[in-house]
Amino acid sequence: MKIISWNVNGIRAVAKKDFFKDFQILAPDILCLQETKAQDDQVTETLEPIKGYHIYSNSAEKKGYSGTAIISKTKALSVSKGIDIAEHDTEGRILCLEYDSFYLVNVYVPNSKNDLSRLDDRQNFDLAFFNYLKDLEKQKPVIVCGDFNVAHKAIDLARPKANYNKSAGFMQEEIDGMDRFTQGGLVDTFRYFFPNETDKYSWWSYRAGARAKNVGWRIDYFLVSQSFIPSVNKAYILNDILGSDHCPVAIDLM
Repeated sequence: MKIISWNVNGIRAVAKKDFFKDFQILAPDILCLQETKAQDDQVTETLEPIKGYHIYSNSAEKKGYSGTAIISKTKALSVSKGIDIAEHDTEGRILCLEYDSFYLVNVYVPNSKNDLSRLDDRQNFDLAFFNYLKDLEKQKPVIVCGDFNVAHKAIDLARPKANYNKSAGFMQEEIDGMDRFTQGGLVDTFRYFFPNETDKYSWWSYRAGARAKNVGWRIDYFLVSQSFIPSVNKAYILNDILGSDHCPVAIDLM
């Protein structure tokens, strides 16, 4: 089984590019999307050309903002949206599908913003989301993927010294939140297979030709329950797929 995660920075925008051609090339069993920037009916309408898949989405109350969706060959046993905490559930950031042997959680973690005005809210989200995942784990293993809006270690961005404790996405508070996940029983699959791999990123600024120069950040992840690691065969970053400021990341299951 191939599971792919991709922040598309607007599903309707990316659909006008090479999204459907890329979808055929990628041939995912499951594709998790973040930042759809569309309501549920708009997501369904936009993805109508894709046949043979089930489409699930969780949209923000605010139109044209945030949102998550999952395209899956296999019908989910159950579907849940959000984490039952009102302050975190208005922006369509969490979508969970239950399958036979795991829960798949698609997340779009809040950005702290350039002025860090949302850093406190983001910290609250990180803790609430971690607790939600640990509750799910009591029932079966968890796969969580998406845009976490943080580079976890210095190796995960091109210019760590210039950004540490200065830029959203590499503040110590955000790093601490990621530490909570990885020290709390969830494994960063890419780092599990490639602990010392450098220059592998999933997001690049649109400014100053950052992508062409590979001045990027790895902020998109697949985390899995420790008990589930033997079922993960491969983790990789698909940085040749264009259409968004993010590229897809993926895992293959045994």
